[in-house]
Amino acid sequence: MATARDAIEEGLILKEKDDRITWRILANEMKKLGFVAGPMVAVTLSQYLLQVITVMMVGHLGDLSLSSTSIAISVSSVTGFTLILGMSSALETLCGQAYGAQQYKKIGTQTYTAIFSLLIVCIPLSIFWRYTGSLLLYMGQSPSISHEAGKFITWLIPALFASAILQPLVRFFQMQSMLFPMLISSILALCLHIPVCWGLVYKTGLGNVGGAVSMSFSMWLNAIFLLFYMVYSPSCEKTRAPITSEVFHGVRQFFSFAVPSAVMICLEMWSYEFVILLSGLLPNPELETSVLSVCLNTISTLYAIPYGFAAGVSTRVSNELGAGNPKGAHVAVKAIMLLTVVETTIISSTVFASRHVFGYIFTNEKEVVDYITKMAPLICLNIIMDGLQGALSGVARGVGWQHLGAYVNLAAFYLVGIPVAALLGFRTSLRGEGLWIGILVGATIQVTLLGVVTICTNYEKQAMKARERFIEEECTLEEN
Repeated sequence: MATARDAIEEGLILKEKDDRITWRILANEMKKLGFVAGPMVAVTLSQYLLQVITVMMVGHLGDLSLSSTSIAISVSSVTGFTLILGMSSALETLCGQAYGAQQYKKIGTQTYTAIFSLLIVCIPLSIFWRYTGSLLLYMGQSPSISHEAGKFITWLIPALFASAILQPLVRFFQMQSMLFPMLISSILALCLHIPVCWGLVYKTGLGNVGGAVSMSFSMWLNAIFLLFYMVYSPSCEKTRAPITSEVFHGVRQFFSFAVPSAVMICLEMWSYEFVILLSGLLPNPELETSVLSVCLNTISTLYAIPYGFAAGVSTRVSNELGAGNPKGAHVAVKAIMLLTVVETTIISSTVFASRHVFGYIFTNEKEVVDYITKMAPLICLNIIMDGLQGALSGVARGVGWQHLGAYVNLAAFYLVGIPVAALLGFRTSLRGEGLWIGILVGATIQVTLLGVVTICTNYEKQAMKARERFIEEECTLEEN
């Protein structure tokens, strides 16, 4: 083992004579990032559209079905799907660095560990979902909405377990830059979801429950396709691993990365949902809630782009650090920030230019559309902040600094953003604008703090830590 450690240190000490990052190097890195980010944008958007299409289908059954399904989708996202997504992001550090270090069998083992751990987590979550209807009734929702929402989320429980398998598999392929299987399975699941959802909602008498069943079916279809591809495809041969006791030995390490990963992602998403709840307490709550919901849906849909960028940079950074190439990780960070500036400029400019008409995508009410037009500059600023934080969060996950990201989000949104939102929303005449300004203040602080963390990162030290962790794991396995 001493020889391996010496080789690692020697590899990290050796540097190229010319450390300058030229435009040619950046352009080459941007191509690598785009190769990962582009398909991941499509994968993320396809998975998100499952919920959107379900709400659209069920919405035509009536106001009760629309409102109860929207609440159920929101609750399931906050208490389940977002949590599973966040915890599975731990593999962006573990599998990404293992792939860079050419520890290929570890990738398969860590993926099995993640699936096992997340399935265990789903058990208490599913019990909570089972009693969601009673909880909503206790919180003051109308009995009819509570009953229908509880029924919908109960039938959505199979989708929760599907997500526990699907999300680790997505990271398994993402960290190896094997994007074609994910792209095909996500698009296929989305295409099949449309007729299946339509048939179950309108032709079987299931109503809104048919939407939940169709979501579960589509997510299981996606998960099973990727699982079969992983097990039987020759392209996964070097990263497949047998299911041994090592899968269970890695549970503790997985949770050490998964918990801060989940906290990092959930704290931000929950803050937006909290602002929507606050808008219901303002004068004219129907108008305020409708407008802020449109704003949230807009940035949530557009967030597929920065999330794809984040996936790209976390893959590149973790691969390079695992391979003992800190300069490569540094180049990836500079390249993604340049791409992000270009992307946010284009998207925010497009939204601002269409500010007078894009509200009609969601509603025909002129009062709501005019309010959305007024909110457009704030939405554009939020798009810019989301793009920057998405890239910086991807860097943090690639390095393995999820715990710092969790602290940053806690401080930015819950110590500053939400209090400022409440102050401006309820103590000034800004109302809904004040709520959104507060959340924008939190996002700005988040980007600033993540930027400081990224600038201060010592990539040589992080590469050494990644390789030392693999050596310690090998020693532990040999002892066992």
